[in-house]
Amino acid sequence: MKLAKPAHTLRARLGPALPSGRLERALRRGGPGQPLRLLCEVKRASPSRGTLNESFDPVALARTYAAGGAAAISLVTEPDHFRGELEWLDRMRPEVSVPLLLKDFIVDAYQILDAAVRGADGVLLIAALLSDTELQRWIGEAKLLGVDPLVEVHTEEELLIALRGGATLVGINHRDLRTFELDLSLSERLLPRVPPMVTAVAESGIANPADLERLRRTRCDAVLMGEVLMTSADPAATLAVLATAAKGAP
Repeated sequence: MKLAKPAHTLRARLGPALPSGRLERALRRGGPGQPLRLLCEVKRASPSRGTLNESFDPVALARTYAAGGAAAISLVTEPDHFRGELEWLDRMRPEVSVPLLLKDFIVDAYQILDAAVRGADGVLLIAALLSDTELQRWIGEAKLLGVDPLVEVHTEEELLIALRGGATLVGINHRDLRTFELDLSLSERLLPRVPPMVTAVAESGIANPADLERLRRTRCDAVLMGEVLMTSADPAATLAVLATAAKGAP
């Protein structure tokens, strides 16, 4: 991609960068009495479960999410392990107004620039895949481009590294990326260590109203939900049930 579209040509297409914070503000809960924010995911497959949904229209699904109360939409565009497509972002950006998070294995500033040009409001940075220096650099690079970095962590050490690197939007991934094992109690253990002004997102394995009710009692701001929606025969109905639970309504 770099040869076909060098960085300088991408920067020429970028135009004035929008201020960062769009994704972070959308996912900020605003207090314990407020509903959990919903970050709904478009994801064709996963390494742990294989293909989730072979035939779906990503743009139509994004519209369903936005209409159903999603605060933001996550797009898993990584092609090799998740069978994602960068073009989903190109197609979706004109169709929905909520912030869009691009999820890929970001290891190069070029990927952040490309995401910004395509209209992403945020990008995923995985603390376990980056050195402390790289993480700090990519956080700064993303914010300069007007893109919010969601820094994903799985341990207390990774959380501390993310915070030292300047992360203000943190995702606590219940799934261990090395073993694929889930620990749904992880967010409850790490959330007390997230500073009040940092937006916290719980990720992976959240699939029912009881999960949301448990997280509503914490300082969690938002929840990322993908597989429960991607495998549903009626995503709109499933989202309606989860959105009600996120509000704490009976």
